[in-house]
Amino acid sequence: MDKISGLLQKDISRRKFLEIMGKIGLTSLTMGVINYQPRFAWGSFKVVPVAADNPSIVWHESKCKRCGKCVGACTGQTVLGYYNSSGGKIICTNCGQCVLRCTNSALTERDDTAKVWQALNNHDLHVVVQTSPASRVSLGEEFGLKAGTVVEGKQVTALKQLGFAAVFDTGFAADLTVMEEATELVQRLTGKLNKPLPQFTSCSPGWVKFCEHFYPDLLPHMSTCKSPQQMLGAVIKSYYAQKKGIDPAKIFTVSVMPCTAKKFECQRPEMNDAGLLAGKPGIKDMDAALTTRELARMIKQKNINFTKLGDSLYDSIFGEKSGAGLIFGSSGGVTEAAVRTAFYLLTNTRPPDQLLNFTEVRGLTGIKEAVVNIPGFGNLKVAVCQGLGNARKVLELIRSGQGSWHFVEFMACPGGCVGGGGQPKTTDNARTARATGLYNLDAASSKRLSYENQEVQKIYQEFFGFPMSDKAHQLLHTDYIARGL
Repeated sequence: MDKISGLLQKDISRRKFLEIMGKIGLTSLTMGVINYQPRFAWGSFKVVPVAADNPSIVWHESKCKRCGKCVGACTGQTVLGYYNSSGGKIICTNCGQCVLRCTNSALTERDDTAKVWQALNNHDLHVVVQTSPASRVSLGEEFGLKAGTVVEGKQVTALKQLGFAAVFDTGFAADLTVMEEATELVQRLTGKLNKPLPQFTSCSPGWVKFCEHFYPDLLPHMSTCKSPQQMLGAVIKSYYAQKKGIDPAKIFTVSVMPCTAKKFECQRPEMNDAGLLAGKPGIKDMDAALTTRELARMIKQKNINFTKLGDSLYDSIFGEKSGAGLIFGSSGGVTEAAVRTAFYLLTNTRPPDQLLNFTEVRGLTGIKEAVVNIPGFGNLKVAVCQGLGNARKVLELIRSGQGSWHFVEFMACPGGCVGGGGQPKTTDNARTARATGLYNLDAASSKRLSYENQEVQKIYQEFFGFPMSDKAHQLLHTDYIARGL
């Protein structure tokens, strides 16, 4: 231990420190000596440790000013400093909040634009892309537009000009997720599914990994639904491939996401269900995830005058979305969308107007609670958490038996996806403006309930049968890993 203490007084790089630790035979980090607490510094400065093989985040040491802003972000997420032994591995939830906080470009997302350009230039591949709800209210900021400006149609046009064969809306998959997740909730509530309450949401990969690391005992509460990104990847390489007569191995799937953790999610080994269905387990459901910032760079590389673009529509088959699918991008949106459909499933009646403007779960408050009275069922209790620090507070209550909720939404990032680690540099005002843009789209939608999405209805009629069917489980649901500590 004296050797370690001596090293901490020297001005050495993180990489060199880990290398020396390995040579002296230290394979796990010991609490009390070096546990990545805020007081710990690599030499005389503070920096979040980032593994060289991190699929989401890259540390550029030459640009690092050792300001410690990243440490503030990671400790606020209760990741840095909240583990004592991890087998010598650096724990990261891939949320990218450290990237947003860094003002010197010393921390960036792992750039996958070259991989996507290569796919677009490969004429043997059918390259398709999906865009998240959140990117349509933030991408414009990279081109001088105000936060919250809706650029949905311009984004589709730009993607077409970049060469994508088809542009799909992740909002469609959000509606698909609501159908599966609300059905799962109803089955838990009615005892048809023998799994505990509250049911946790599972669409934020940074949150999922956080739970896998720190609260693996609570994983039975996690919805088995894949995220909308992964659901859409799976149906593109199965249902869409069959419709178009394309070999799934020849389809390259790309997403535009507000989230650096989506890059990690794409690489999870269990995300290959479409490949398994096709008898080709090497096929991944999603091949690449681009952040909003990466897409902006690609548009600029092609010298596309984004603000002058006209509007284009998403491609049919996965282009329709309800207002409920769009508000997935804001904290509370998943809860609001799921409760609307759960009300319908439990009562067979349209939800009341209160649930179409569910203000109790909206906004930037870290932890929100609400109660919905459902005829024939009683009070449905929900909670909404944004940011992993708030998630930890709620999880501790649930672990101690004090949480009485039926449904809890967790988002890794403050504000939800609108404040994701892959978004333009964020302020509270920007997050609020982006969320407002999504809620305005919902309010203006002719269809505000996920079960009203006709393309979702069609995929159930032609392919899945019904929510939570065997085929739906095969392609749209997953299991989790108790990563432990």
